[in-house]
Amino acid sequence: MNLAVNFPVVTLTGPRQSGKTTLCRSVFPDMPYLNLEAPDLRALANSDPRGLLSRVPEGAIFDEIQRVPALVSYIQTIVDEVQWQKKKVTYILTGSQQFEVSQSVNQSLAGRTALLKLLPLSIHELSLSGRSMPLDELLLSGFYPKIHNEKVNVSQIMGDYMETYIERDIRQLSELRDLASFEKFVRLCAGRTGQVINMNSLAGDAGISHNTAKAWLSLLEASYVIFMLRPWYGNVSKRLIKSPKLYFYDVGLAAYLLGIQSVQQMSRDPLRGSLFENMVVIESLKFRYNQGKRSNLYYYRDAHGHEVDLLLDTDDKLYPIEVKSGATVVNDYFTSIQKLSGVLEGYVRHDGALIYGGVEDYRYKNFSVIPFAGIHQHLVSICETMQSFG
Repeated sequence: MNLAVNFPVVTLTGPRQSGKTTLCRSVFPDMPYLNLEAPDLRALANSDPRGLLSRVPEGAIFDEIQRVPALVSYIQTIVDEVQWQKKKVTYILTGSQQFEVSQSVNQSLAGRTALLKLLPLSIHELSLSGRSMPLDELLLSGFYPKIHNEKVNVSQIMGDYMETYIERDIRQLSELRDLASFEKFVRLCAGRTGQVINMNSLAGDAGISHNTAKAWLSLLEASYVIFMLRPWYGNVSKRLIKSPKLYFYDVGLAAYLLGIQSVQQMSRDPLRGSLFENMVVIESLKFRYNQGKRSNLYYYRDAHGHEVDLLLDTDDKLYPIEVKSGATVVNDYFTSIQKLSGVLEGYVRHDGALIYGGVEDYRYKNFSVIPFAGIHQHLVSICETMQSFG
């Protein structure tokens, strides 16, 4: 983390079990490590924050900082004093609740911290480690490091993840009493993977109010369970869909919630295409986050039926990507991208990409045909050919 050279504080957030602690401790092996999940340490941080910080005068790794958000204010005072004295101090803060962590960080550490996000492993990272997998196996297992490092039962890990992490984190964020209804709600969200959110429909199916559904979606987003892909509507004076599309940060968790338990079941599941789209969108997001950049991802849909699954918003023009899970490419796959160039003339590049479930890459007219395993390399090539990638 070169950012630690330029910032006294580096804040790293991401889902639980995405590898934040492992990364921080491997990059800073000599730095003191304090896990605020430990009850005794958390009690000390709450009762005597100055005393705790005095034990680590040159800085430390504070894991799960959202457990003691008030500690951030005390870190701020130390950082300001040390900088005034022209001394060096480094704090590494990790958290698994993005909104709560961001709120405390934004209030106390504005201008003093670098902000990074770490999602589970990417297809590219698995490939580099010699763990390339067939598509249906990837969709089933997801990308949490523990699953690939320890070769454990996926259903068991995901079940434990739901119970141990999600339900506990949700209870930290909200006084949630009806866990059964909440679990039903999460499973209904999995059934809507890749769909535009219809809050009334979701609330009705879950048997809860519109406001409760909205609040629960915010909780899932805050704890890095779901990702909302926002629509692009720029300055175009057209009737555009303005509700976000719902995805899961890990496709394996979505598959588990849908009750998919085997590769054979995945291969014939009617939501396989949606899960594939989920994977591609989040892989693109990982690419951005791993570069220390914010999301520049959108989708496009208007009232006339024009739709493109993914748009990369750049300083130049929008780069369109269509996503299809099939291993065979047909001409119809390119219809949406071709129409978009006419609908958004001047906003969209005249090329683009199709990311599909096959294994060959080639050109079709102006478009790149990219196998799912080549997402990373294609995004790298876009960076190299564009003046700016956001």
